[in-house]
Amino acid sequence: MQFFSTDTRTALESKHLAQFIAFGPVVFQVARVLRDSGILKEIEDAGSAGLTLEAIAGKVQLPHYGVRVLLESGLGIGLVIFNNDSYKITKTGYFILHDALTSVNMNFMHDVNYKGLFYLDESIKTGKPEGLKTLGSWPTIYEGLSQLPPHIQKSWFGFDHFFSDTAFPKVLPHVYDNNNIKSMLEIGGNTGKWAIASTAYNKDIRITIMDLPPQLNMAKAKIDELGLSERVSFHPANILDESQPFPKGFDAVWMSQFLDCFSEDEIVSILKRCHTALGEDGFVYILEAFWDVQRFETAAFCLQQTSIYFTALANGNSQMYHSEVFKNCIYKAGFKVVEETDNIGLSHTLLKCKKVV
Repeated sequence: MQFFSTDTRTALESKHLAQFIAFGPVVFQVARVLRDSGILKEIEDAGSAGLTLEAIAGKVQLPHYGVRVLLESGLGIGLVIFNNDSYKITKTGYFILHDALTSVNMNFMHDVNYKGLFYLDESIKTGKPEGLKTLGSWPTIYEGLSQLPPHIQKSWFGFDHFFSDTAFPKVLPHVYDNNNIKSMLEIGGNTGKWAIASTAYNKDIRITIMDLPPQLNMAKAKIDELGLSERVSFHPANILDESQPFPKGFDAVWMSQFLDCFSEDEIVSILKRCHTALGEDGFVYILEAFWDVQRFETAAFCLQQTSIYFTALANGNSQMYHSEVFKNCIYKAGFKVVEETDNIGLSHTLLKCKKVV
């Protein structure tokens, strides 16, 4: 919250930002097209000399008019500068081209979210993912992940995995070293990345992934391909169906980037069933990104805006949570946080939770 406690902009700066917001859809699409058309790359390759409009149009083989309006918009956005009749790339233009975080965010926003965000106002009123109809007719996006067109699926998983890929190598020692975990129930296993990483790190671990059947099919294909089927098993279930008990007999339960996919009441329900499934000595490990504990304002901003994806497209009732809101759900379910590790990977926090006796 340290980033959002004061208003430091001048009136002129605030009005400029207001216009930037008003033209936000234009800003986004121009930046994307400048990237994907090759225009920014050609300008970058020209170095300090830059390129004329005519040279750029010739190199990317696009009409002179189209390149001109894109570049003039790019000037206002701050992606290019213009002097000596030539365009040159800016630092922001460089990040649009080369920054991995910017790339996955932009692809995710364009391919998955852009059309659906038009229905945000309806989702706010109804608590349902009204924008999901732009992708398919499922109750939530999770039932439809395996059916998304390949380019949309690629952007969704690219976004999801980008953050877990930076966190998993750093979090594995926190979970497995000195904790004597031999069996683990992973709830919401996605494509099996945690199970695969775990089996590589801990030669004794056995993992059961519990998830929706379509998701399990995706994970199982990868697990079988890697020859890990003897160490990784699968338990199909609809997590939201409270009549379906969780399997028992595990040393720990693991949930990564999973509980943010549910409302507060649903989180409590899931954790209560974890409480029933675990023995007195068992732990629940939760890996999540909380916007209020970020080191950098940009990270907090990205998480706050990602919440709107959940509102408009994913399920209509979840978000990237403030840590205290999330911990309150943990307490309501009968757990206490016995260990908290912040700043894992790009943005994650690991919560180790134990049953309150």
